[in-house]
Amino acid sequence: MIDANLVYFAHGKESGPWGTKITRLAAVARRSGYRVASPDYSHTHDPKTRVAQLLDIHPKTNGALVLVGSSMGGYVSAAASHRLKPDGLFLMAPALYFQGFELPAPASARLMAVVHGWQDEIVPVDAGIRFAREHSASLHVLKSGHTLTDQLPILEYLFADFLAQVSTRVLSERSRENGEPKNPISPA
Repeated sequence: MIDANLVYFAHGKESGPWGTKITRLAAVARRSGYRVASPDYSHTHDPKTRVAQLLDIHPKTNGALVLVGSSMGGYVSAAASHRLKPDGLFLMAPALYFQGFELPAPASARLMAVVHGWQDEIVPVDAGIRFAREHSASLHVLKSGHTLTDQLPILEYLFADFLAQVSTRVLSERSRENGEPKNPISPA
């Protein structure tokens, strides 16, 4: 297990592991001090097989773990989160609530955010709104379609802010879990 923050990306059904959006967000993650990985799920269009692949990888770190998914990758990340228990779950136009895309258990993460486009022609915006409501996740709805690639600067901003929140929250919660004082007084 490596002691560093880690972001694991899950791409959509028709895209690949290093498409435009993931490449841009991976650069944001690296600048924020995170290692990044983006497995290739393109060998299958079956969402459950993709979830099993992520669970088999079982990303491990002593730092913060963040799962990021777009479209079908949003489903994959959310479905795997109840077992992987990431610190952050960042979903973009998540393919949820369709037949075959039911979550096996509620998503689980210390911090969750959803970004969706009002004009999404593949996954209705109502899916993102429903997930955010059911999981008390932050919700950002943009004037965009399914890919959100016309909103890359705002996606980068939202993701950088999300990673900063995860890092701050994880450090604070882990300190409390270990019984460390919130603001230790330095010796004189």
